Amino acid sequence: MIKKVVCLLVIASLVLTVSCQKKEQSKEEQDKIMNPTPQKMDSTENYEPTRKVAAVDGKYPVMTFDKTEHDFGMINSGDKVEYSFNFKNTGEADLIITRAVGSCGCTIPEYPKEAIKPGESAKMKVSFNSAGKHGQQQKTVTIITNTEKGTESLTIKASINEKK
Repeated sequence: MIKKVVCLLVIASLVLTVSCQKKEQSKEEQDKIMNPTPQKMDSTENYEPTRKVAAVDGKYPVMTFDKTEHDFGMINSGDKVEYSFNFKNTGEADLIITRAVGSCGCTIPEYPKEAIKPGESAKMKVSFNSAGKHGQQQKTVTIITNTEKGTESLTIKASINEKK
């Protein structure tokens, strides 16, 4: 009888230990979702900001682009093309780009890692690889920033001739 009670206690403590560990893991996973580490995240995944960055003294940066859409026109399947979007911080606080994400793996953005002061200009280079694509293509780049909205968006387009 005592052996059965001891076995039940051991099994119960193991079950509790395992279930507590799973709760801790899910909390860690939750922390990763709420506070993502940009260098560990795949640039092809969709990203929705989970929290808004607070303004400094009620002031936000403003990301003002010369244009937010670029059409590469007619290109051949397999071509790799790129375009640099010019922008300026027309706000009243330093602009910080936390992350930029292409809508698919064929669209790769490169963004400044340092803060852009009010009045300063910078560029965001977007590369597009048309390999395996044909016809009309439209891709987006979502930029995660400390602007009031929290995200900005760019669009690239191309008409792709299929290789024969």
